[in-house]
Amino acid sequence: MLFNTIEFLIFLPIVFILYWFVLNKSLAHQNSLILLASYIFYGWWDYRFLSLIFISTIIDYKIGLSIQKQNTHKKKKLLLYCSVLFNLILLGFFKYYNFFIESWTDLFTSLGYNINSNLTLKIILPVGISFYTFQTMSYTIDIYCKKLQPTKDFISFAAFVSFFPQLVAGPIERASNLLPQVLSKRKFKYAQGVQGLRLIIWGMFKKVVIADSLSPIVDNIFNNYQDLGGGILWLGAIYFAFQIYCDFSGYSDIAIGTSKLFGFEIMSNFKFPYFSKNIGQFWRRWHISLSTWFRDYLYIPLGGSKNGPWLSIRNVFIIFLVSGFWHGAYWTFIVWGLFHSILFLPTFIFNLNQKSSILIINKINFLTTPKKIFQVGSTFLLITVGWVFFRSETVVDSFNYLNIMLFHIDFPDQHRSPLLYYILPLIVFDFYFKKDERNIHQNKSSPIIDFIMLFFIFLKFGLNSNFVYFQF
Repeated sequence: MLFNTIEFLIFLPIVFILYWFVLNKSLAHQNSLILLASYIFYGWWDYRFLSLIFISTIIDYKIGLSIQKQNTHKKKKLLLYCSVLFNLILLGFFKYYNFFIESWTDLFTSLGYNINSNLTLKIILPVGISFYTFQTMSYTIDIYCKKLQPTKDFISFAAFVSFFPQLVAGPIERASNLLPQVLSKRKFKYAQGVQGLRLIIWGMFKKVVIADSLSPIVDNIFNNYQDLGGGILWLGAIYFAFQIYCDFSGYSDIAIGTSKLFGFEIMSNFKFPYFSKNIGQFWRRWHISLSTWFRDYLYIPLGGSKNGPWLSIRNVFIIFLVSGFWHGAYWTFIVWGLFHSILFLPTFIFNLNQKSSILIINKINFLTTPKKIFQVGSTFLLITVGWVFFRSETVVDSFNYLNIMLFHIDFPDQHRSPLLYYILPLIVFDFYFKKDERNIHQNKSSPIIDFIMLFFIFLKFGLNSNFVYFQF
């Protein structure tokens, strides 16, 4: 089920009414409803996928309890390895099996060996598998590290794993944050509900009005880049930068807002990333739930930055390559990750990542000096170049696209209007909300802003249903 569909507009109020007005006296009943609603929400795509998330839930639930019961560190580590290995095998088979088979076949073919491989399978990628496998892994890892006590309440644990607002495209929640909320009695708060509705409207506006309007333009430019000039290709890359931002951050806003309606506070996933002054700052503001997951569960266990400069640089490259690979089984994503690792190195080596403002832009004058404007502008252009790898069908296409874009620049004679109609309003709104994006436009003009956004959502609703990050 998609957020931007009639089905969800019917589904959400029904669940909300049952949750707060029928089952509000029993926490167990509320959690059971969340679990049922989440399985309906997820099974709307393909009910067969429910078996995967159910099996993953049972295994990590059992392993979590078993880790606590063990007396020796060796047995606890073995159980942790079983949990991580199971989730990685599950993810690897459905997402990466054909990629590895085809890559090995291509490698041997390039070496002169004619291999007719029949090992590839017609595998359907389950929606959201990259998100919920990481979420369940955090549960067993945190138990092993003694950051979390395992729960004996299976229904509540299953509700945590399958929580429908953030199940299929994040944010990737930590068990230490979301699970205690699932296990605690919740009360409806009017202010929290209003914040949630406004975030849903803002997220819908970004997705339906901006992202879905830019999508056909981006598709047309990238599909026909060989026949276009460098100026238009720059516009195509810039439009994709805003398309993917509005698409993904819009989904996150809707997820956070929907969670608020049910009394939950989940983590922020974006903090105005295109206002970043360097690449390090960008990655502290873009897909925060994923970048912090890799930091806590991969980068730090690898040694972080404590084992000398060369091993630290190695760890940085590993993180970015894995991050690229996480996004999909294509070489374009791996190259995109490698590109960002190279961009990140200066901020890492000179410690600019720690010195910069990290999460919230709260100074009104952050773009008032030429230096700051240059920093933000140059960082955005580098990020935009990287998006070409992310969006292109093949690595060859991405380099051909960049060749025209960077070395055959001309003035674009078409596709300029979206700069005024979509991107400029987005920048103005983002700048307006920059102090607290989770508690937006709390002033006397907010009803007018809400009405304007709802009007445009109504005009554009249903034109394009797909979210970019569903493929991951």
